[in-house]
Amino acid sequence: MPTQAEKAARFLALHRRPEPFVVANPWDAGTARILTGLGFEALSTTSAGLAFTLGRKDGTASVSRTEALANAKDIADATALPVAADLENGYGHSPEEAAETIRLAAETAGLVGGSIEDATGDPAHPIYEFNHAVERVAAAAAAARKLSFPFMFVARAENYLHGRPDLDDTIRRLQAFEAAGAEVLYAPGITSPGDIRTLCASVGKPVNVLMGIKGAPMLSLQELGALGVRRVSIGSGFARAAMTAFLRAAREVREQGTFEFTEQTLYMSEIAALFG
Repeated sequence: MPTQAEKAARFLALHRRPEPFVVANPWDAGTARILTGLGFEALSTTSAGLAFTLGRKDGTASVSRTEALANAKDIADATALPVAADLENGYGHSPEEAAETIRLAAETAGLVGGSIEDATGDPAHPIYEFNHAVERVAAAAAAARKLSFPFMFVARAENYLHGRPDLDDTIRRLQAFEAAGAEVLYAPGITSPGDIRTLCASVGKPVNVLMGIKGAPMLSLQELGALGVRRVSIGSGFARAAMTAFLRAAREVREQGTFEFTEQTLYMSEIAALFG
């Protein structure tokens, strides 16, 4: 198993190469091992996937920082790949709390990257005021720089996920986050090829794009690379795919009294083989 510093160096190198790469999103140690075996190059946790497994709603502050970092540690311990984490809004509103979350992610969970978003968790005021958002990013970035290895700190602008499809404001925020020290920039919910191209051309750091949004253009990894994207994540996509298959099977049994879903499932031996 490589050291945390070795994982961090591998993660940094992925961000510096010219072609884009996929950060796959497991929600537990088992899915982390499967994704590793399939040949993905890096992993990141999914807050929604974790919330699903705990029987809670995502985006409602229902999962604590302690729970999220314990899940992240399970994933990091299960794989030789670099692992980052969805750290939501840093589990607190202040810059100091964002910074502490980055420190704990690295020092207690074995992570080599993580994202902090500018969403407040308050439906009435879903996005932090601009200056406060920048202060939070600056504090988190400073905490990342104090580590003994390169920690890929991602700053997220959440406008598009909260009913504010304002490209100009999103770019303004990401440019400010870049100036404040973020290593990767991310605006989940932007799906238009033209908007993605404009965003990537407007900043100087690697841009992460979220794929797997239902109804969005189905751009390939190669097409995303041509737009300037350097990193692609799936978010809750794999977890939702698993939940979809589970629900279809359960509904068939409950509503029809049949078991035809088993014809589409893997054999136990095939599942066992995925874990080596």
